Amino acid sequence: MPELPEVETVCRGLAPCLVGRVFARVEQRSPALRIPFPRRFSARVEGRRVTAVGRRAKYILIHLDDGMVMVIHLGMSGRIVIDDRAPLGAHDHVVFETDEGVRVTFNDARRFGLVTLVRAGELDRHPLFAGLGIEPLDDGFTGAALAARLAGKRAPIKAALLDQRVVAGIGNIYACEGLFRAGLSPRRRAYTVAGRRAARLAGALRAVLGEAIEAGGSSLRDYVQTSGELGYFQHRFAVYDREGEPCPACGDGAVVRRIVQSGRSTFYCPRHQR
Repeated sequence: MPELPEVETVCRGLAPCLVGRVFARVEQRSPALRIPFPRRFSARVEGRRVTAVGRRAKYILIHLDDGMVMVIHLGMSGRIVIDDRAPLGAHDHVVFETDEGVRVTFNDARRFGLVTLVRAGELDRHPLFAGLGIEPLDDGFTGAALAARLAGKRAPIKAALLDQRVVAGIGNIYACEGLFRAGLSPRRRAYTVAGRRAARLAGALRAVLGEAIEAGGSSLRDYVQTSGELGYFQHRFAVYDREGEPCPACGDGAVVRRIVQSGRSTFYCPRHQR
């Protein structure tokens, strides 16, 4: 599933071609994805001007001039491509065309994504967003803020990072990479990550997310940038999907190991991460 860097990359690709533009034509080509489309979706979006494009957690937020926000989640296999003029296929579920003639297509082979409309003033209370945790790219994401959210949690720190109520937007890839950079074992109890440990982890997460955004995200299966190009941060993974390979921090025979936590693969170096 695309994580924060991939979604942020899509937002940054959409903003230059959408902000200030009007949706001249909207073609809804499926009745539903993970949830049904809103009633009269195309009619409600056509003629609306885009005022901003943003992100919350793993959701794309396209603000419209009538006070509504189009909320898009890419799910497991969703992609948004700009000006791909190839013939439309069965998995192209929504096609937007701006008043400048730019075509934006939402494609989702597995249909786990969603597209809906939410009133801007109700976003924080909407079920998709209520209770989401702190944004790791916000200035307020400090070691102290992270430690406060981890206090009292006996779950492994890896599981706590995947809990969107603790930190919003982090998934399996960047949890593994952030913990490696911070030198923290994914098995460590979350409540023990406080003080200097929490500061290291907060800094490591911010750094790896920032670098991944600059690299256009990570393309493992379906994700592409809005240009159709792959991201390339996967070529810089230290531990994720590197089971059996030498630890880039240790050398001396230490290798990356894989364990399963809460049904998800975790990659780490037991010598480097404590």
